Order: sequence, then structure tokens, then C-alpha cells
Amino acid sequence: MKKRVLITGAAGFLGSHLCDKFIAEGFEVIGMDNLITGDLKNIEHLFKLPDFDFYHHDVTKFVHVPGKLDYILHFASPASPIDYLKIPIQTLKVGSLGTHNLLGLARVKEARFMIASTSEVYGDPKEHPQTEEYYGHVNTIGPRGVYDEAKRFQESITMAYHRFHGIDTRIARIFNTYGPRMRLNDGRVIPAFIGQALRGEDLTVFGDGMQTRSFCYVDDEVDGLFKLLMSDYTLPVNIGNPDEITIKDFAEEIIKLTGTDQKIIYKPLPKDDPMQRRPDISKAKELLGWEPQTSREEGMQKTYEYFKSLSQEELNRSEHKDFSKHIN
Repeated sequence: MKKRVLITGAAGFLGSHLCDKFIAEGFEVIGMDNLITGDLKNIEHLFKLPDFDFYHHDVTKFVHVPGKLDYILHFASPASPIDYLKIPIQTLKVGSLGTHNLLGLARVKEARFMIASTSEVYGDPKEHPQTEEYYGHVNTIGPRGVYDEAKRFQESITMAYHRFHGIDTRIARIFNTYGPRMRLNDGRVIPAFIGQALRGEDLTVFGDGMQTRSFCYVDDEVDGLFKLLMSDYTLPVNIGNPDEITIKDFAEEIIKLTGTDQKIIYKPLPKDDPMQRRPDISKAKELLGWEPQTSREEGMQKTYEYFKSLSQEELNRSEHKDFSKHIN
């Protein structure tokens, strides 16, 4: 019989690519999403497949899935600053109540469970590059704390269920990931820069642009996540690309890539924005035999082609969702 996997956040950027990966690997896939930030167009190509099913459901409510489950991947969460600053309570709930509900489901189904943690658990780090043993430097009451602490709690409750109930768990600390299906104008740097360039706007850099990020192409990220899930390692593992670049230099790369002549304009740095972000992936290399294969030049070309394929209407219209019904 085919293995069966539940993927929450399935209509989101990373979740939809995970659905593709598991379908390609011969799994039966159940996608679950409440569509606050996800979009059905990311997975509509899967609806015709007999091995894919979709549940429109909020994981902060009781979760029931009939039949066996071999794996549960909890990837439901607002992931961009614009989203989680607009729905801070829902962000905290999906990290706490949602994780609790899904761990309970994993216990009942005797399923292996993986959470999508994040490099944001390191906060504005005092250690560089960041290893899994670093505890982080996080402002718990700052505006970003709703996301950072939701993810830190996810890790804590996941390890508690692993130790107390014997649940087979995995913790993936995901660093900046990019590629097709990212939402325009969601506050993340790559779609923001490309969207501005395509609309003929100047590129906005916050602070002096000397803060760094490390970008991993989505195909590499998904491959690393899959290998971690299939491994025997239960402690956190960084999955990201250690190729580090300053935001200013990256903006200049975007201008060159798009062939535009926009200027770079500078605005004040948001509160608690991390100054450095680069994963130490020694564990992933040693334990999983994994490291990124896609250069930033290659990955950005693919991502740019995706955004260029969008209609002018999609480029111009706001991609910000109406969150009013979810503010609770």
C-alpha cells in the first residue's frame, strides 16, 4: 500500500511544493489549509490526481483525518512579516494550538511528525553562522515575537511529545527560501524586489543594506526536508543555503537580472530585524548527505521567469489578503 501523508499549509508557497514532491515520490497526499495566506491556484494542478485530496480546515480547531497516516508535516503558518503582523493572534494559535492538535493526531495515527521551524528562532543572532546548538536572541514582546515565539514553542511541544509520548518527530529549521509561487508584496525581500523592478519602481532597502541573508532555492529546500523526514534524527536541523549576501548587494543583483535602471532607496530598519542570517549546515551534510545544488544565479533566473509570466494585472494589484475575519 502507498504511504499516506498529511501536509498542512498545503496551498502556501513551500507547502505546495512539498505536495508536488510527495506525489512524485509515490505517496497519497492530503493537503490541508484554511487559505488565510495560501492560494488554491498553487495546488489546483493536483486536484485531478487520484492520490491527492484537499481539506479546507483550520488546524487550530480539532483535526480529524479518516484512515491511516504515515507522516504529518505541519507547515501551516503565516510566514511573511506583513502577514503575521496583521494576524498576530492567529500566528500564535497555529504555532501552539495547531501544533498541539496535530501532535495529538500523530499520536493516535502513530505517524511520524515534522514541524516547519525557522531560522527566526535565532532572532537577531549573536552567533554567526547559526548552529543548531545556538539558543537565539529573541525579543519575546516585540512585534516579531508573535512569529518567533510561536516557532520556538512549536519546537518545545514537539520535543515534549517526543520525550513523553514517544512520538517520532523531526524539526526542520528553515532559512530564507525562494522560488515560483511566492506571493508578490508579502513583505519578503525577493518578491518585493522583483515586483518593484517589474513595475518600474525603485527598490526599497531597509536600514543601510548591510544586513545579510542566505537564500535557498525551493527545490533544494524541499529535497532537504524530505531527507530529514526520512532520516532517524530527532533534534533540530538547519535546512538552508550558507551562501550569504548583503541586502544592498542583492538589490543590485536584482537590478542587473531584470535589466532595469531603478535606484535603491533606503527606509528605516524595522524593529528587531535580524542583521545576520546564515545557516551552519554541517549537520545536514553529515546526517542527510544534503547540501544545496542550485546557485543563486540559476535559482533567481527561474524565479524571475515565474514572476515575468504573471499578468500585468497581477503585478499591479495588491496581494494583501483581507484578514479581518481571522483577527480573533
